[in-house]
Amino acid sequence: MTTAATRRSDRRISPVFVGIVAVTAVTGWAAWTDFAAQPGVAVFLFVTGAWIVSLCLHEYAHARTALHSGDISIGAKGYLTLNPLKYTHALLSIVLPVIFVIMGGIGLPGGAVFIERSRIQGRWKHSLISAAGPLTNVLFAIVCTAPFWLDALDGVPATFRYALAFLALLQVTAAILNFLPVPGLDGYGVIEPWLSHGVRRQVEPFAPFGLLAVFAVLWIPSVNTAFFDAVYSILGGLGIDDVERYCGQELYRFWSGTNEFCSVSQ
Repeated sequence: MTTAATRRSDRRISPVFVGIVAVTAVTGWAAWTDFAAQPGVAVFLFVTGAWIVSLCLHEYAHARTALHSGDISIGAKGYLTLNPLKYTHALLSIVLPVIFVIMGGIGLPGGAVFIERSRIQGRWKHSLISAAGPLTNVLFAIVCTAPFWLDALDGVPATFRYALAFLALLQVTAAILNFLPVPGLDGYGVIEPWLSHGVRRQVEPFAPFGLLAVFAVLWIPSVNTAFFDAVYSILGGLGIDDVERYCGQELYRFWSGTNEFCSVSQ
């Protein structure tokens, strides 16, 4: 019934999203076939494009789940078109996450869709809406790592393997950060409906600063080391070794110069 209330045009896939997918596909093919004269540029465009696609699908998952949970205003806001320009704050949702990938190789979770929670009844529905986004990152991580733990990359150029390994790292970091029970992040949104009204009111003023607090804590060397050790352990368990994810990031940051170790490995 909620889907029927959404106009067909509100659900039509945006040409902007199609364009991003096309760039990702072409540059992924260039990395896969070793066709690119500048492999670093191909890796950069492929990983960045795939990362933006995952951000769009993350927010789409929130919006689609909200639609089926009772918020029929979602369609009119353009959230079902997968167009990143329709998000509540394009800077926080797309630009900033891409900048963080370029600077530090970490998947930044960004809030993007405004959901009218008053339209939705039931705590489980509210929790599921919040969980839908990071679960998309989990799915992306599984898809990216599947070729590694299935041993399906024999004969595939190292350029593509490294790119896929780095993309998997971004998805794992995004999933972990999103699921943290910190105000302003999806993890807190999962547990919030189950908290008392008094606790929610006390925590609410801190929500805009939750993400900043997380990254401030990650600047602490011991915390940063523990966080990335956990990420690398997960990647290792999924078949991605340290060389692959390291060289993936090195190729992605092509403007920093060629890393001889990764060049020899190729």
